Amino acid sequence: MPDVPTSLTYREAYARLSRIAAELESGEADLDRVLPLLEEARAAYAACRERIEAVRAVLAGGWAEAEEDGEEDPGLDADQEA
Repeated sequence: MPDVPTSLTYREAYARLSRIAAELESGEADLDRVLPLLEEARAAYAACRERIEAVRAVLAGGWAEAEEDGEEDPGLDADQEA
C-alpha cells in the first residue's frame, strides 16, 4: 500500500484523489494497479476528511464558545464596536 504522509495537506490529498479518479475513470489502469490505487485513494480521502472535521470542530466549538463567553471579535477596533 502506498504511504500517504500524515502531514499531507488537504490540497495535496484532494489532488491525489482527483488523479486517481481520472486514472480509474479512463479505463486504462492495469488491473494489478487498481488495488494500490484504491488503497492510496482511501488514505487520501481519510486525510481530507480529517482536515474537514478539524475545521468543523473549530467552527462549531471554538467560535460558539467564544461568543457565549462574551469575548469580542479580535478583528474589530474599539471604534468599530457597537
